[in-house]
Amino acid sequence: MHQYLFYIGDFPIRSYGVVISLSILLATGVGYFLAKADGRGYEKHVPDLGIYCGIAGLLGARLWDVFFFDWDYYQHHLTEILNVWQGGMAIQGGVFLGVLVGILYSRKHKLDTIHFMDVAAPAIVLGQALGRCANLLNGDAFGAPTGSSYGILYPDTTLAHHTYGAQPLWPAEVWEGQLDIVIFALLLIFRARGHARGQCFALYVMLYSLVRFALEYLRGDYTEKYLGIFTSAQMTSLGFGLVALGFFLWLGLREYGSIPAEAEQTSERKKRRKK
Repeated sequence: MHQYLFYIGDFPIRSYGVVISLSILLATGVGYFLAKADGRGYEKHVPDLGIYCGIAGLLGARLWDVFFFDWDYYQHHLTEILNVWQGGMAIQGGVFLGVLVGILYSRKHKLDTIHFMDVAAPAIVLGQALGRCANLLNGDAFGAPTGSSYGILYPDTTLAHHTYGAQPLWPAEVWEGQLDIVIFALLLIFRARGHARGQCFALYVMLYSLVRFALEYLRGDYTEKYLGIFTSAQMTSLGFGLVALGFFLWLGLREYGSIPAEAEQTSERKKRRKK
């Protein structure tokens, strides 16, 4: 685990920043491939979207963490708000603002926004998976102590070590990255079959929310629980997940639920013509 790759003079090149940049580039590349395979010509917009949504995602992830998770600290340390290398990037905020910017872009260029979201969903979760590799290298988004000899031991320069010392911690960020890869594969499989517009993106939100909700029980960086039940991330995961589930079912019923009725009407018309 190396937080610093090398130095240019006194300026450190951090593993976190390099891997985050690679995650944006690779997610953009996969998005380009998926858009080109889709055949609507949307791939020409993907490079611009990669830049705009990537920047918005980084900004949203940081601001979400600062204002929703750590405001008690940062309200007294305003100059540290942009110090992302200290830890503190909430992926939910990154996805939210990144997707919002993507929607605004697609509407401005008169693209089929919902269809484009379906196409981009696998690329988004792949970027998240790679982003968790950055968290591991930086020693943030870490797990709670395992209470046994099993777990990750972080270097003394990391936030994880400053929080728990030399205790083995659950590999929460590692498992999340691995499960994001599973979601990536499931979304590709789902896109290969017939589905209603918007269902692929809704499925992405549902699956990631489920993964994040479950893994929060192993996280050690944000342990405060609201109402003594759920953490902030669990509450947002529960909210997003339930909304996505509702949309997934509604979109499916709207797309396919009317097919039997239409078939019956067509059959009735044929019978009347015969009479």
